[in-house]
Amino acid sequence: MDNIKEKSTKTIKIRMSKKKQEFLEQVKKTPIVQLACEKVCISRATIYRWRESDKEFAKAMDKALYEGKLLVNDVAESQLMSAIRERNMTAIIFWLKHHHQEYVPRIKIDAQISHLTEKLTPEQEKIVREALRLAALSESGINSPNNHGNTANGSESDPTNNQR
Repeated sequence: MDNIKEKSTKTIKIRMSKKKQEFLEQVKKTPIVQLACEKVCISRATIYRWRESDKEFAKAMDKALYEGKLLVNDVAESQLMSAIRERNMTAIIFWLKHHHQEYVPRIKIDAQISHLTEKLTPEQEKIVREALRLAALSESGINSPNNHGNTANGSESDPTNNQR
């Protein structure tokens, strides 16, 4: 009885190994998990279960996805070159915007900055310091009322302290 169970387990492992290889080869051709699953008749749940339980498979899957994306990029660039040769203006503009420094879209900002020479009152200064302290706490994700002005690393938070 144990012999039959061993043979059955061995057969399942061999079949699973073949399916994993088929899937990885398919992902290299089409780096979309759902499509690769459909091609080799395996459910996404099975793939992700294998990925979770088999770290070598997870690494191989990441590599296969990467290689597949490189392949798709090559195909896309080839199609773009064909469109440029056919004088497709959209393709020409796309290429220039993404590969030629002079055609990269730019944003021009014109602004005037005026200095306020008015001094803050001690009360205004206190309000500004408190607002900056609270803003620093909320930005770092620390909204605890028990924080008492300490930052995540334990130092006093002083918005005017330029030692950062």
